[in-house]
Amino acid sequence: MTLGFPDGFRWGTATAAYQIEGSTTADGRGPSIWDTFTARPGLATGDPACDHYRRYREDVRLLSELGVPYYRFSVAWSRVMPDGRTVEPRGLAFYDRLVDTLLDHGITPMVTLYHWDLPEALQAEGGWPNRELADLFSDYALTVHKVLGDRVRQWTTINEPFCASFIGYGNGDHAPGIQDEGAALVAGHNLLLAHGKATQALRSAGGEQEVSIVLNFAPVLTDADDAAHREAARKFDFLHNRFFLDPLLGRGYPPELLADLAHVGTLEPAIADGDLEIIAQPLDVLGVNYYAPARAVPLDDPETDSNCPLPGLRGMDVQPPRGELTSLGWEQRPECFTELLLWLHEHCDGLPLVIAENGAAFEDEVVEGRVHDEKRVQYFAEHLAAVHAAIERGADVRGYMAWSLLDNFEWAMGYTQRFGLVHVDFETQERVLKDSALFYADVVARNGL
Repeated sequence: MTLGFPDGFRWGTATAAYQIEGSTTADGRGPSIWDTFTARPGLATGDPACDHYRRYREDVRLLSELGVPYYRFSVAWSRVMPDGRTVEPRGLAFYDRLVDTLLDHGITPMVTLYHWDLPEALQAEGGWPNRELADLFSDYALTVHKVLGDRVRQWTTINEPFCASFIGYGNGDHAPGIQDEGAALVAGHNLLLAHGKATQALRSAGGEQEVSIVLNFAPVLTDADDAAHREAARKFDFLHNRFFLDPLLGRGYPPELLADLAHVGTLEPAIADGDLEIIAQPLDVLGVNYYAPARAVPLDDPETDSNCPLPGLRGMDVQPPRGELTSLGWEQRPECFTELLLWLHEHCDGLPLVIAENGAAFEDEVVEGRVHDEKRVQYFAEHLAAVHAAIERGADVRGYMAWSLLDNFEWAMGYTQRFGLVHVDFETQERVLKDSALFYADVVARNGL
């Protein structure tokens, strides 16, 4: 039986600038917080990554060979504005060429304006806890739109503000590597504010923009259905998922969430008059990133700090993942994907959804020039079936972007984890299509499984 997807379903792949571009000092690019963070001893850097800055034509040809009609990529703020304010024409020209090359191959570009690579010059001014960055981001969005807006229709403001704030400023595992719960919460609010202001700027520029933001979601699992476990799940869900989602929908921060975080004392003072109205600009589509669920467990003492990396949580912990895991140790639960999409459809009042990222890291087997990745093929098959099940049950899902086109620089884990449809030899930069790429190309050609 073929599981057919709706006519016009958007099939694509996704990448991020710092993970693939390399050339971190070329053509006037300024340092980003990830350049600074990865300069620490023992960490790999994002240079040369996949050398995409110089090899983008080859990568676009691979997309064309696979028959993938959409490509989601991010623009590096530090390449376009090295100090966060001043335009570098050579940086903009790269994305201009990339868009033209995509269109020449019949591929629709989908632009993400921010995928975590803040210019280091703006981090020196306080980074995302500094609310001035919301206005600077709006200026940056308009600058990019002036060059690409005549050909680009799909715009994402920010990818996963959760990671940029809570992991970058909360537990410090990502750039800029700061451990400050209060700063993380304020950074999260200011990222939402930046999204709202950038959305206003994009729409003021005219044209037929489709504006979105991309959030990463983790459905919560528990081992018991009692009051204590339900409360633990609520605390995790409200901070991980609804901290970012509800203000975007015009509902503000849930009162229970504000109560959970009151002891930190930074979030509510950071919410200025009018902020929530700016954040709640109408979305044309919501980008959904899904990789794995989380498991919540209550603590006996509700005032005990959590072991989970989310800022400000008390009275609950997260448990280790179970069952079949990816090489990153992420739990594989495709049924959670279906339930998440159905919940989003209901909670967001039918707002159209696009899967902006979904994929898995596994070890590849290279044999006589072929790259076999059976586990990744299985992962995609199961998760695409989960998306199809959600559509069949009423969720308005309009596209799927496989993560990722290329094996790449996987942030703090360097080059140890491979997510790509295309195998990259990081010594020679040779690209080889994996079995998963051929599988995905067949799915795209059939518009179904």
